Amino acid sequence: MTQPDSNESMVFKHGGGWLRYATAGEGDPVVFIHGFGLDLRMWDPQWVTFAPRHRVIRYDMRGYGGASLPDGPYSHVDDLLALLDFLGANPAHLVGLSLGGRVALRIAAQHPEAVRSLTLADPAMDGHIWSADWLRRWRAMTDAAKGGDLAQAKKLWREHILFEPANRDPGVAEALRIMIERYSGWHLGHPDPGTAPAEPVAQALAGIATPTLVVVGELDLPDFQSIARRLREELPAAESRTLAGAGHMSNMEAPRAFNELVLRFLQRCAAFSG
Repeated sequence: MTQPDSNESMVFKHGGGWLRYATAGEGDPVVFIHGFGLDLRMWDPQWVTFAPRHRVIRYDMRGYGGASLPDGPYSHVDDLLALLDFLGANPAHLVGLSLGGRVALRIAAQHPEAVRSLTLADPAMDGHIWSADWLRRWRAMTDAAKGGDLAQAKKLWREHILFEPANRDPGVAEALRIMIERYSGWHLGHPDPGTAPAEPVAQALAGIATPTLVVVGELDLPDFQSIARRLREELPAAESRTLAGAGHMSNMEAPRAFNELVLRFLQRCAAFSG
């Protein structure tokens, strides 16, 4: 297939809906998976740096960016596996942040043959017990959305303490504002028919042997620090790095350090597999 340049996006139809995706470069495939309320553009700071060395792929999950809204049962895992098969990019290196890290972990647990390596940046995780403060803020957003005030729900997300370090940088703050503004908000106001693993990934970490890099911003919230610590301790092939001065959006807040860490990790994976 013809490879689009870094500014193009295409549509992949699957399971009664569609995903928007973009791909560039050649070599081992590296897939970037975005966070909640965001979309594929959050990976702009990685795109031009990784493309000369790898075949890079980024996409919008259902209900985000340019993808279709959920209208029945679906699975983020099945969606991505189908996209990889369509692109002939299986197995791939997966790079996921927050929600994207949660999805990457699900794939590694359920379909390890599809994953060459994991880079989990400030990841969420199935089975993590969230703090009372996190749950309180989450309920405020979902209550607003379910009450018909989607604008308020998105405002609460944009101004969430999670993004406080990122919002100190005007360029990053504006990029986040644009992505959240174009987010459908669907997941905040509707029961999500997306399927999750029957066994939470948190209970299956010891069986995930995929080479893994865990990256966490020094200023990220305690919930995500706890998840990163648990992954470092329980995944058999994990290493962990903390990005000084960065918060939850580590790839956007400290792109140079993030890119260097991940590219070196991918080089080590290639040398090991070779």
